[in-house]
Amino acid sequence: MARAYLPPMTEQIRKTDPIRPTDDEARALARSLLAEATFAALGAIDPETGGPVLSRIALALAPGGEPVSLVSSLSAHARALAANSAASLLVGEPGDRGDPLTHPRLTVQAEAVTVARDDPGFAALRDHYLAQRPKSKLYIDFGDFYFVRFAVTRGFLNGGF
Repeated sequence: MARAYLPPMTEQIRKTDPIRPTDDEARALARSLLAEATFAALGAIDPETGGPVLSRIALALAPGGEPVSLVSSLSAHARALAANSAASLLVGEPGDRGDPLTHPRLTVQAEAVTVARDDPGFAALRDHYLAQRPKSKLYIDFGDFYFVRFAVTRGFLNGGF
C-alpha cells in the first residue's frame, strides 16, 4: 500500500498552529451547531468492504441533549451501524455567501445506540422527536424505522477561517 509523504512539522508550523484550547466560547458554539442542526452527514464503516460510508440523516436532540436520528433498517447506514456502532457526525451549514470553509462546523465521534420500538423509552423519544421534526410523522410509525442515539465520545470544532 502506498503511503503519502508528509513533511516533518517545522518550527514555523508549530508557531502558527491553529488549534486553540477548548474554552467556554468553543463549547457554546459546538452546542449551538448541534442544537440548530436539522440534518447531519453520518460516517460509518461499511461491513462488506471495511471502508467508510457516508449518508445524510435527519438529526434532532434527545431530551438529554445527545444527537438522535430516526433511521430505517433498510438503509446502508443502518446496516453499517448494526455491524459496528462507531459513528461520526458532521454538522454546520455554510452561510449564503462566501467560501464554505469560512463557516463553523462540528465533527463528533460517537457510539450509535439503538432505541428499538419495544424499548420502554421509545414512545417518549418518539413524541420528543416529532415535536422537533413534525414532517417525520409521515414515516415514523413504519415498522422498519427506529431511533439511534449517538453517545458522543469526542468532538472536533472548526470555527472557520
